Amino acid sequence: MVNALNHTQSTSSKIKAKKMYVSTPINRVQEVETRLNKIFKEELDSEGSILVSYKPEVVSKLARFILGHVNRSASIGIAGETASGKSTITLDIIDTIKSFATEFEIEDAITRVNTDDYYYDRSEMVKKAGSFAEFAKNYDLDVPHALELELMSKHIKELLAGKSVYLPKYDMSGTAKRYDNYTLANPSKIVISEGLFTLTDKIKDAFDFKIYVDVRSHVQKERFYVRAKERDLGDSADGIYKNASQKAEIYIRPCKAEADIVLSGEAVRARYKAFLNKLICIVQQENLQSAIDKGFEYWQKEGLLTAERVEELKNMIEERFPDRNNIGETNPVLFLLKVKK
Repeated sequence: MVNALNHTQSTSSKIKAKKMYVSTPINRVQEVETRLNKIFKEELDSEGSILVSYKPEVVSKLARFILGHVNRSASIGIAGETASGKSTITLDIIDTIKSFATEFEIEDAITRVNTDDYYYDRSEMVKKAGSFAEFAKNYDLDVPHALELELMSKHIKELLAGKSVYLPKYDMSGTAKRYDNYTLANPSKIVISEGLFTLTDKIKDAFDFKIYVDVRSHVQKERFYVRAKERDLGDSADGIYKNASQKAEIYIRPCKAEADIVLSGEAVRARYKAFLNKLICIVQQENLQSAIDKGFEYWQKEGLLTAERVEELKNMIEERFPDRNNIGETNPVLFLLKVKK
């Protein structure tokens, strides 16, 4: 995902965002996979883990993105039932990545494509029914064909191809009105979407990383009714919940099998950010390593270092600083100066 979050730094300036697509030795790929596997396994085995399960191949895929083997941005799709916690988790992911991007002056770090904005415009039907409540009695919103998922897939793929896209905006206040070409979205390092039907057949192939948020039924039901009370749904809440559960059994729960990662929707919120920060740490380490490698390559080309000396220095760095971040330095030049001490 680091094309996703790649950045380099000149000798005198702060870190700037930049995509770097490099040929990486096999052993580097294995090293990154080993570190990622350790992070995933430790989290999975810990008490109160955010992870329910993950497919081993997602680690290899993540390593390829981190090392720039995939020559484009990354897309993340997050699905789950209503009140599973998927929206909260998505917002926490966005907040964490934006905080990192701000600290290191990375532009266009992440773009959200909101699944709910792709509901078909049914405003005329609402007007004829007299109210949204009357309209909803005869029109089911808890099915994937209530949304224009083909258009959403097209927009995501265009963003991944480096194109700017105008996204729609759906009015959730009860008008069922959709405003097309409403928001300009520019290409970014990561495109993220969440929704009930984000991993269903018409859209799932748009995502590199598929995440399902799982939650126990009694927890989900309790959350739903708290939300229903806040929205003043009254007696209609029971019918809405029953319909949502029935449709989830058909359209949403099967998506769990498609997911690369299954997250718990019940973990402490801070745990999600902590886990993501561990992944970002590897991104930082690999950015630094890439910059160091480029520096050595330049010095060797200019005749300032022999190939033998470069190899000695690389081995020394690997031996003394296997975790590049443990001296708290992200500037490759300052890092090398500290290493010499």
